Amino acid sequence: MKEFELKYGCNPNQKPAKIFMKEGELPIKILNGRPGYINLMDAFNSWQLVKELKAATGMVAAASFKHVSPAGAAVAEPLDETMKKIYFVEGCPLTEASTAYIRARGADRMSSYGDFAALSDECDEATALYIKREVSDGIIAPSYSEKALEILKAKKGGNYVVIQMDPNYVPAVQETKDIFGITFEQGRNNIALNEEMLQNIPTQVKDMPAAAKRDLLISLITLKYTQSNSVCYVKDGQAIGVGAGQQSRVHCTRLAGNKADVWYLRQHAKVLNLPFKEGVRRADRDNAIDVYVSDDYDDVLRDGMWEAVFSVKPEPLTKEEKVEWLKTMDNVALGSDAFFPFGDNIERAHKSGVKFVAQAGGSVRDDNVIDTCDKYGIAMAMTGIRFFHH
Repeated sequence: MKEFELKYGCNPNQKPAKIFMKEGELPIKILNGRPGYINLMDAFNSWQLVKELKAATGMVAAASFKHVSPAGAAVAEPLDETMKKIYFVEGCPLTEASTAYIRARGADRMSSYGDFAALSDECDEATALYIKREVSDGIIAPSYSEKALEILKAKKGGNYVVIQMDPNYVPAVQETKDIFGITFEQGRNNIALNEEMLQNIPTQVKDMPAAAKRDLLISLITLKYTQSNSVCYVKDGQAIGVGAGQQSRVHCTRLAGNKADVWYLRQHAKVLNLPFKEGVRRADRDNAIDVYVSDDYDDVLRDGMWEAVFSVKPEPLTKEEKVEWLKTMDNVALGSDAFFPFGDNIERAHKSGVKFVAQAGGSVRDDNVIDTCDKYGIAMAMTGIRFFHH
C-alpha cells in the first residue's frame, strides 16, 4: 500500500486528506478500523518512542498518547500490590506487555482517556483484555497474537483501530513538512539516547544507581516525542508526570510535578480505601479521585455530589496529610528537553522527590541550577543535547 485515504485531516473541514509514501510502500498494515489523521500522528510518534525505549533499556515498552504527546510511557517493571490497586488490575493476568501498558496508562488516567496505545513487542491476550475494558481509540504494535486480535477487533463495535507496524522500517534521513504552503526540510532527529550522555555530572552528588540511569533515559526518550517545551518525571520505570507544550519551562516543571504528585497521592491509604459504589464507571471513578486529592475536594464530597460515586461519604484528605505524604516521595528522576534557565525548576522538582536530573545544560545560569541541586543533594547530568519536538 503506497497511500491511504483519510476521512479528513486534523478537523472535519480539512479535506481531502491522506498519508502516502514518496518512495516505496507504507510500513503499516491496518488490521481493523479506519484511523484518522491525529490517530496516525499519535501512532507514528508513539511507535518511535517505544522502539527507542526497548533499544535503550532492553525491556518491553509501552506508551499512551493523546494529541501527539505521551500521557504516559513505561517499561515492564513488575507491579507491586499497591501499584495493582491504584491501577485497578488486581486479579488481572499480567505479562510484560500488559504490565508496560498498564504502567503507561496509569501515569495520568485522566489524560489517557481515549488514548492511542503503542507496544514495542507483540500485543498478547492479556494486554488486549486490559485495553478492552478501557476507553481507547487504537493501538500500534509490531504483531498481535491471534486471540489478542480477535479481542481488539470486537472493541468499539468493531471500529477499534489496530495497526501493525513493520519493525524493520527505517525512514529517510531527511524529513519535510509543509506550513502555510511552505516546505520545511531537516535531518531526522536520529540521535540515540543512552547512558553515555549521563556522564557529565557537575553536581556534588555524582552517584547515579542503575535504576536512576534507566529512569532518566525513559524520561529523555519520552521527551524526545513530547511537544516542547517539555519536562518528564519518572519513577520505577514509568513516567509519572509529563508537562508538554508550555511556553515557560518552569510551567512545564510545575505541570508535570503536579501530575507526579497526584500519581503519588493516589497511593495514600485514604485514596486506596475510598468507598466507591458498585458499578461506578471508570471515568467517573478516576475523575472523583483526581478531584478528591485536589484543593477542590469539596466538589466531590459535598452533599448532593458524593452520593453519585461513593457508598459512604469519605473524610477529606487534608492539606496537612497531603504535605506529610508527599514528603515521603523519593528517588524520582527528572528530564528536560532543553536547559533549565533558573534554579526555580529544581526548587519545584525537589518538592516532588526528585533526586536525579538530566538536562541539556548551557544556560548562562547553569551555576545557579547546579547550586540548587547541591542544596538538596540532587545528582544532575548535563547531556549537552537539546531535543525539541514540534
